[in-house]
Amino acid sequence: MTAAAFPAPALRPFLASDGPLLAQIFRDSIAELTGDDYDEAQQEAWIEQADDEDAFAAHLAGQLTLIATVASSPVGFISVKGLDDIDMLYVHPSVARSGVGTMLCDAAEKLAGGRGAKHLTVDASDTARAFFEKRGFLALHRQTAALGDVWLGNTHMQKRFDSTETLRTSQGPAQ
Repeated sequence: MTAAAFPAPALRPFLASDGPLLAQIFRDSIAELTGDDYDEAQQEAWIEQADDEDAFAAHLAGQLTLIATVASSPVGFISVKGLDDIDMLYVHPSVARSGVGTMLCDAAEKLAGGRGAKHLTVDASDTARAFFEKRGFLALHRQTAALGDVWLGNTHMQKRFDSTETLRTSQGPAQ
């Protein structure tokens, strides 16, 4: 894909009007990207978490949520709960593996470090686990989450920030 065909993504904060589109990105991402790791019943239960788009938007509004855009249109998002917990990271399937998720995660790590976090945690889906491992997150333990009558496995992971990394994130790149 050429630069002209795929403009550079940008970041912006969450707006209340983003709710329905982010709910659709959430649903599309699960439906199209997780099929190798989760069965149809698990995907459906997971997708149903965005059925109430107002509640979905309120959930994101209550956290630090960043939106990745391409040509001013949202293509992904990350939300951080509290100081140091990635709650959601989803990208539209059309931009999967294009750097959008990396950009969102980089921003969340910088913000967490700049706010004094010593680490960042995530409950990574089986689909996302390798992405987080490449970023230096370590698996702490496997766990399951109940969604109605369905169980989804994930891995609780953590990335510790060393003092130099925290210093770089709060002061810019190391020279």
